[in-house]
Amino acid sequence: MKIAVLGGSFNPIHIGHLALADEVCTSLGYDRVLFIPTYNPPHKEMNGALPASVRLELVRQACSFDSRFQAEPCEVERAGVSYTYDTICYLEKKYEKELESPIGLIMGDDLLPGFHLWHKAADIAEKCTLILARRKVSSENKEHANVHSGEYANVSHGEKDFDIAGEPLFKNAVRLDNAVLPVSSTDIRTRIAAGRSFRYLVPTAVFNYIKDGLLYGYK
Repeated sequence: MKIAVLGGSFNPIHIGHLALADEVCTSLGYDRVLFIPTYNPPHKEMNGALPASVRLELVRQACSFDSRFQAEPCEVERAGVSYTYDTICYLEKKYEKELESPIGLIMGDDLLPGFHLWHKAADIAEKCTLILARRKVSSENKEHANVHSGEYANVSHGEKDFDIAGEPLFKNAVRLDNAVLPVSSTDIRTRIAAGRSFRYLVPTAVFNYIKDGLLYGYK
């Protein structure tokens, strides 16, 4: 089985996350995408985040309609700072009898310039197939994914371009030509608090869970 992982705060999970996972399965042939809500990310503050257990339940709700998607609770259960390296090691052991290829790590292109600062970044790149997804740079990215990476030279990041062609960490990465949907968790939270429409920006099960639980200031 080919497994890819998509980590994030998922505050809340939305259709953009699911569309990205679908592209990974459809275009790159992955059988399963594990959605991994972070407990406490090492490189960002999570403003206005729901408790990790609630965000995990939102992910479970979102994954309930597609057998290719699965909520993975390991970082929430582990608590503390969530290091990707530790998570990959855990998943390699958990799925050692099922994995037929290295785990795919889905990364938005906004994360690439700072990837070398991640805990054991070189080991992550060695263990995983890095899947480089297109993602619109926005304020949300400051909170906190098939061609060879040599052809993926200029990644827009703020006011400058990041050239990954000479970065050895991405030498074996693959690029995902995914659709970039104009939706973000930040905007959804703002909409909910203001009583604005967000019904079709999240899966139906997530919408109902937010509505029934009066989450994010829903009225």
